Amino acid sequence: MKSGLDAPICLTWELTYACNLQCVHCLSSSGQRDPRELSTVEAEAVIDEMARMQVFYVNIGGGEPTIRPDFWHLVDYAVDRGVGVKFSTNGSRIDAEVARRLSESDYVDVQISIDGADAETNDSIRGEGSFETATTAMGNLREAGFGDFKISVVMTRHNIAQLDEFAALAERYGAQLRLTRFRPAGRGAETWHELHPSNDQQVELYHWLLDRPEVLTGDSFFHLSALGEPLPGLNLCGAGRVVCLVDPIGDVYACPFVLHPDFRAGNVRDSGGFASIWRQSDLFTEMRQPQSAGACATCGQFDACQGGCMAAKFFTGIALDGPDPECVNGFGEDLVVVNSAGPAGGPDHSRPTPVRLGGRR
Repeated sequence: MKSGLDAPICLTWELTYACNLQCVHCLSSSGQRDPRELSTVEAEAVIDEMARMQVFYVNIGGGEPTIRPDFWHLVDYAVDRGVGVKFSTNGSRIDAEVARRLSESDYVDVQISIDGADAETNDSIRGEGSFETATTAMGNLREAGFGDFKISVVMTRHNIAQLDEFAALAERYGAQLRLTRFRPAGRGAETWHELHPSNDQQVELYHWLLDRPEVLTGDSFFHLSALGEPLPGLNLCGAGRVVCLVDPIGDVYACPFVLHPDFRAGNVRDSGGFASIWRQSDLFTEMRQPQSAGACATCGQFDACQGGCMAAKFFTGIALDGPDPECVNGFGEDLVVVNSAGPAGGPDHSRPTPVRLGGRR
């Protein structure tokens, strides 16, 4: 697994930077559409490549992907070619009719994003009215009989106390809970110090997850395995080995959380397309080589945590062979230099002013 696969297990695809929200932790600083984004024909060509490579599924995000006028066409195009689709949405366009249509497909999964178990907590991160919009979408999916859609939550210091409430919310709507790690990328770099969980909260989250193996994490928290028993999952960084990301203009990045020129491997518009990038790019080849433990070599927990998250280290200015900024042993705390000596983020697609939910493009 560490040496890479012939095709990614999951390809993350940010279809557009357009978004009707302006979440304060958005890793791609989404808001406005990039005029260079892939056309429908170019997007279809990428899907054709996925089908030829036998990519198991594509995880579509944004921005808000449903804003793209050709979104539903591209979903159908992928499914018709045997590529499963999972897409993340704020729920603003999941009305009763859309929910009914989604419930009729065996190859489409839906992930509704919230960041609080109540409106006050959620809306402080995602914008006024966003909790009501998301729960309305959840209700529509439940009423349509869409089983096991996902409720996705980015863990912050403001919502870890609501873990049980998130589980109850998922049960209420017949959904599956998915928790992910907050990374200091995009607008998240500006809010890192305010939002990232404390050490005590990380320990609380670790034990909560150990007791609930049914809760999905996408291997976000493998750095917590240094606390003892490994969490379920791959428990290592899959960037460039089993996962990667295609952004709205076709740039391919090794890590879905590091949209930065240093981790750009090529563009799907280049000769050879995505397959050539995945199999032959210098960046992916380098990342698939055995990695040094570096500064973590003397720590007895390295085999458990694998040094932590590349994205979290990169955007806090820590060397990639250094400790995770949220190292449970505290080795990364003094090295965190967010917004000072840390790497500059990627392009900012934010809207000039915050936008409330309800507007349509």
